[in-house]
Amino acid sequence: MSTNTRQSPEIVTFGESMGLLTAKDTRGLEYAASLDKSFGGAESNLAIGVSRLGHTSGWFGRLGQDPIGTMILKAIRGEGVDVSRARLSDAEPTGLMIRENASGKSSVHYYRKLSAASAMTPDDLDPDYIAGAEILHVTGITAAISPSGLSTVEAAIHIAKQAGVKVSFDPNLRLKLWSAEQARPVLLRLAEQADYFLPGLDEMKLLYNERDEQKIFERLSALNAVSIVKGGPDLTYVLVNGTLTEVPYFKADHVLDTVGAGDGFCAGFLSGLLKGYSPQEATRLGNLTGSMVIQAVGDWEALPTWEQVEAKLNNVAHVER
Repeated sequence: MSTNTRQSPEIVTFGESMGLLTAKDTRGLEYAASLDKSFGGAESNLAIGVSRLGHTSGWFGRLGQDPIGTMILKAIRGEGVDVSRARLSDAEPTGLMIRENASGKSSVHYYRKLSAASAMTPDDLDPDYIAGAEILHVTGITAAISPSGLSTVEAAIHIAKQAGVKVSFDPNLRLKLWSAEQARPVLLRLAEQADYFLPGLDEMKLLYNERDEQKIFERLSALNAVSIVKGGPDLTYVLVNGTLTEVPYFKADHVLDTVGAGDGFCAGFLSGLLKGYSPQEATRLGNLTGSMVIQAVGDWEALPTWEQVEAKLNNVAHVER
């Protein structure tokens, strides 16, 4: 456990949060009459999820000094997440993503080039803030948005390792940001420094350029990390010291929106670790929070509270009135 005189949240994370506009019309963005406004970002989604599950979390990053940026900052703060290290920039805008669901096919269009977040540098890091946390969580998205973003991730990991803070890494491979060939050496290098590695099985097939799942697990076993591999057939794989355990999913009654499921899983898993659970028990909690997220619409809005999780575990009946 790390010690520091300054008060830091249990989990610290950082990255790009963007405005999110969603076309409600199933004819697609071109013909949509209106757009719903929200925001999203893997790291801020996770921070909100951890906060709702009863633990302290901090998120920081660069946002534009614009209406979207201030909306995002206020909303994250309103969810109980510490945003004291976040910055609003006069020089660059907040990134934007627009989602459409045309003819049953979901697509996302990104407007994030030269965004405020892509200008993040290691100078934006508060070493004491990171060193005072229990877990630093980073993703491959921040590493992909710009060379300075990657430098910031590497610097943050170095600070955490020096301070004895555990590092959680979700590769979050985004092929709209870079190709698998570009991402492979970078993400695998970061994975080697993680204490908790949280990839998807499909991601590992691309990153290892390997279809044989047994060979993938053999390579993962060579890492020093506890590896939690999402996306098995109705289960999540837990790899600890070379031992593979399969943790079954929780059945979702009705799937409405799969966006945010991975972030919901990671929030549940890391919260489980903070509660003192074993990696297998924490994975079970992650599976439950992930299944609850996909039964409602939104990147982060559907993330469950600890009370909701406990009710689900205890099968408490909902009293409508």
